[in-house]
Amino acid sequence: MAIAPEDIRKLSIIIPCYNEVENISEVIDRVSSVDVGLEKEIIIVDDGSEDGTVQVLKEMTGQHEGSTILNVHFSMLNSGKGFAIRIGLKYVTGDIVIIQDADLEYDPEDYPAIIEPILKGEADVVYGSRFLGVVRPEGMEFANWLANKILTWTAIILYGKIITDEATCYKAFRKDVIDSVELTCQRFEFCPEVTSKVLKKKYRLVEVPIHYRGRTTLEGKKITWWDGVVAIWTLFKYRFRK
Repeated sequence: MAIAPEDIRKLSIIIPCYNEVENISEVIDRVSSVDVGLEKEIIIVDDGSEDGTVQVLKEMTGQHEGSTILNVHFSMLNSGKGFAIRIGLKYVTGDIVIIQDADLEYDPEDYPAIIEPILKGEADVVYGSRFLGVVRPEGMEFANWLANKILTWTAIILYGKIITDEATCYKAFRKDVIDSVELTCQRFEFCPEVTSKVLKKKYRLVEVPIHYRGRTTLEGKKITWWDGVVAIWTLFKYRFRK
């Protein structure tokens, strides 16, 4: 049952994390400090980090006022971002769910703008678009820019919904919406799978502009060209099956 906008009380932030020892503390600080006008819970799922990230997370648990930091899973194996998100979703107690990468490419100060359409009752799902008003986001390499455009246009053609950024990390959902979507993703195919399934269910999806600063592979970016191939296949696959 959908919760009325006026009854929304809590925002849940899921942070899938793998080998981000240099960034995770700052990411948590930024997420914890942003004022969204709601209670916040931060659900961190470490996906088999081997660089000291786990120790940092254990030391930070419970330190931030105004947010509940809950380290729900420390995996011995690296299973993938999609798998980590699926674990995090099991622990959500908030009324809105947002996905936050554990790097510094995205700015949590954009949360209020992202959740506003849901709070107003105007959307069921909100994507924070890196491309609204920007031709090519700061730091985004050409190959990544091209892959994003191909993915977005593939989604438009297959599902008939005009969007600008299918692969954005910043995706926010009403809890009842994300609960209604059965996910099977393991790695980065979370984005095309959830896009396919919310569009097939005819949920109201809107986009808002966000800030973004891309990082390179040398700086820790993990997605590869093969993940782009899998993403396109995922969009096609779920167009013609559940």
